[in-house]
Amino acid sequence: MKEMSLNQIARACKGTYIGEESKKSLEVSGVVIDSRKVEPGYLFAAIKGERVDGHSFIPSVFAKGAACVLCEHVPEHPAGPCILADSCLEALKSLAEYYRSTLSIPIVGITGSVGKTSTKEMIAAVLGQKYNVLKTEGNFNNEIGLPLTIFRIREEHEAAVLEMGISDFGEMTRLSRMAKPNLCVITNIGLCHLENLKDRDGILKAKTEMFQEAQPGAQVILNGDDDKLITLRESRTPTPCFFGLDPSNDLYAEQIENLGLDGTHCTFVTKAGSFTAHIPIPGRHMVYNALAGTAVGLALNLTPEQIKAGIEGLTPVSGRNNLIHTEKWTILDDCYNANPVSMCASLDVLSFALGRKVAILGDMGELGEHEKLLHYNVGCHAADAGIDAVFLVGELSRETARGIEAKNPSLTFRHFGSKEELLAALPLLLSKGDSILVKASHFMEFGEIVDYLKNASGFTL
Repeated sequence: MKEMSLNQIARACKGTYIGEESKKSLEVSGVVIDSRKVEPGYLFAAIKGERVDGHSFIPSVFAKGAACVLCEHVPEHPAGPCILADSCLEALKSLAEYYRSTLSIPIVGITGSVGKTSTKEMIAAVLGQKYNVLKTEGNFNNEIGLPLTIFRIREEHEAAVLEMGISDFGEMTRLSRMAKPNLCVITNIGLCHLENLKDRDGILKAKTEMFQEAQPGAQVILNGDDDKLITLRESRTPTPCFFGLDPSNDLYAEQIENLGLDGTHCTFVTKAGSFTAHIPIPGRHMVYNALAGTAVGLALNLTPEQIKAGIEGLTPVSGRNNLIHTEKWTILDDCYNANPVSMCASLDVLSFALGRKVAILGDMGELGEHEKLLHYNVGCHAADAGIDAVFLVGELSRETARGIEAKNPSLTFRHFGSKEELLAALPLLLSKGDSILVKASHFMEFGEIVDYLKNASGFTL
């Protein structure tokens, strides 16, 4: 991060500086909440978590060279300066908001029900053809992760791409207040976090809170094929830029050639001209991601040639449509997270594979009172997706099995009570040459299944 003095930090987070006056001018070079990541010159924020209280690590972070500690109560005889705040989390957010105000680089904020991470990766790959880009890593997209991502922006960065995830009303307002995006991208309005947001209209309302705290005159970039987002056409100034497959959008894709698990080839039509590109990651949704990347690239003055290079140079993130070739089969690792829309999209991607097509699916979380019906509907989709076998794990996935049985009982499918039962049975269920989708919500920890398939030492095929 750009260096800030302890005095500036105390003022920015409305805290009280406690320590030697001579050290008020000390500048910190980073901010962390994990004591293991403390380096000399860092500020450590002692966040109180559900299981661990960061205050217990204050002595050890000073021993590692921390410049200062942000805390809610000062320990006896601290080994260095402290900044006392009523809430470390609120202070952290205030500090991120202040730090963002010192930055002059363009910041792209991305939200949506499905595809935030893959769209973020695409946009970063495109912008990387011209700029030094900082992007959100992992799942650092919430009210703790976003400020930590903002603090990672350094002098050498020329643009930042920030993912913003929410589960309730008001969260996006707080995130946007910190990020102050110059460009606001919304991928779609689907079915997720229904426990709090209730329905798609609620999701639309919550996601579009991003606009309230964005930079004045921020460019809004929306999926024009989404029936909810298209309703914003007349409600924004400046007018949003819409992308999609429909030629009525400001930029669209045509001549789409599906290459199965090897991706898609298509032509992008824009007001700056047309170009063709190969999207190396499979799935129709990746065309939308590439369109979003094209829209952002054009807004930030990239040439069509630079945008094409960024699209074609995209590499997958582990756990998100990551294609893994082994001697025995091809694995489509999409086990980072799942909701009904992304689950159906991944099944559609699998349907384009060569050879036998197998889906290993697990439970989806945070779907509210209709969670059983939504799992059942995924089963109905799987039954008609043109795949050969479905193996299911988890209590809610029993409903997915019911959907398959109701729609296409001749499809090979089987439900398992646990991952362990599935793993024990897999050597008898899989065949050499299979293409295998692995997908579930993150809490199911299906990465273990991917690792098992990659090693495949127990298989004699």
